[in-house]
Order: sequence, then C-alpha cells, then structure tokens
Amino acid sequence: MNLILRLLVNAIAVFVLANVLTGVSVDSYLTAIIVAVVLSILNLLVKPLLVIFTLPVTIITLGLFLLVINGLIILLADKFIEGFFVDNIWWAILFSILLSILQSLLQSFLKKDEK
Repeated sequence: MNLILRLLVNAIAVFVLANVLTGVSVDSYLTAIIVAVVLSILNLLVKPLLVIFTLPVTIITLGLFLLVINGLIILLADKFIEGFFVDNIWWAILFSILLSILQSLLQSFLKKDEK
C-alpha cells in the first residue's frame, strides 16, 4: 500500500510541475501516473549503470554530474511515454531538481500525517 501511495504522490508532483514549467508537459493525470511508474523503473534499473559508467566525471564534478544523469533519465522517460514531453536537457534537469524537492515535501507531509 505504501508503494502505491508513493507512486500517486510522485504522479501528483509530476502533474503539478508539468503545469508550472513551460518546457514540460503531460497530457493527463493518467499519463502522470505512468511517468511516475516509468521514472521509478528507470531510476531502479538504468540510473545505477549510468552512475557507475560516469563515476570519474561525477567525482571530478563533485557530484554535480548526477544532475545531468537525472536529466537524461527524464529525457529517456520522454522517449518512452506518449503524452509526456520535455523540451531539452535544461528543462529536464530543472524538472528533476524541482521534482525531487516537491517529492520530498509531499513525502514529509504524508509521514507527518501518519503520526
């Protein structure tokens, strides 16, 4: 049940950010749920490989290259999902940063409600 709730919270964050950022669009709430699921799968399977392959660059940039990796994951989701569109890597990086912040806020709000 916790996993479904987290996916729904992530979908809400995706939907809100797509309506706020002009370089990102999502067609419907169902598409936002699909984006949340696909991003979770990509972060689970693809991101660790990218981090390992780019470890020297990540170390040299003191971890800032992870922002680029997150942007690439967003762009990869854009290619897989009809109805989800990101203009370019810069919008993807900004979307990734704001998505992390919004997810963090929403998750902490939910944990506070559980207590």
